[in-house]
Formats: sequence, structure tokens, C-alpha cells
Amino acid sequence: MDKNRVCVICGFGRGKTAAALGRAIQELNNGKSVIMIQFMKGTLHLADDDFLKRLEPEMKVFRFEKLAVPFEQLSEQERSEEIGNIKNGLNFANKVLATGECDVLILDEILGLLDHQIISVDDIRTMIANGEDDMELILTGQKLTEGLAGCVGEVTTIQRAEVDNQ
Repeated sequence: MDKNRVCVICGFGRGKTAAALGRAIQELNNGKSVIMIQFMKGTLHLADDDFLKRLEPEMKVFRFEKLAVPFEQLSEQERSEEIGNIKNGLNFANKVLATGECDVLILDEILGLLDHQIISVDDIRTMIANGEDDMELILTGQKLTEGLAGCVGEVTTIQRAEVDNQ
């Protein structure tokens, strides 16, 4: 995959998913197809599904995690089960990248999987390398690790504004 077709949206503020969705809507408006695979969100944000379903069939959203509790609050057994579900999502992402099933693939919060050591930087680098050259790939998460920087053509950083109260 051409690194200029890989975009990272990162930061510790809110809005990374919204920014990725904004990019998706731009591409949908240009007649492109979009797939979003969400990680580390569980079923917490299912209320968003009603809006996202209206974008079908041009855009499809997938979540493979089953529990509504944030990953950090899961028991060891629940984490193990969710990691299996997450790996199913990663396998699906690899299939989409290899087959070029869409024009834009968004891997929402995939960078968070690095923090939890569910995947490695090499895993993401392999995914990028296996992607079709004409597909755009958008990765989101809190931070871009140095090991991925060389594979990425564009980085957008979301940050909270510091307000001067004087």
C-alpha cells in the first residue's frame, strides 16, 4: 500500500472517530465505498448505529466485541474472550485489505490495541503492506508510535485546547 494512502488520526482529546467519519462522508459523496471496523469500543456506542446504518450500503460499520464494559474493566476471562473477538475483527480487516473490498477502510481505535499489547507494531505494518494500493486506510487511536510513522503519509492530531482564564 502506498504510504500516501495511509492516514492516522490521533490524540488524547475527543473527536478522532468523528474526524474519520467526516473523511468517510467526503469519500461517500465522491461515490466511494467505506468500511469502518471499530475496536476497543465494545457495544458502548450502539446508539450511534442508527445514524451509521443510514449510510449503508455505501458505508458499513463492524464491531466484533460483544461486551458493553470498557476493556480496562473486564475480568481476565472476559478480556480473553474479547481479545478473541478483536482478533476476528483483525482477520476481517486483513481480508478487506487483501481483497480491496472497499475504497476506504477505517480501523477505528486500532492504535489502542497496541497499548493493550493485543497486536504489535509489526502486525499493523504487515496490514498496511498487504493493502491494495488504490485503497485509502485510516487508523485512529490516542498515539502514533514511532514504528508506524514511516508507513504513514498523513497524521492529524486532535488535542484539547488550553483555555487562558485571564
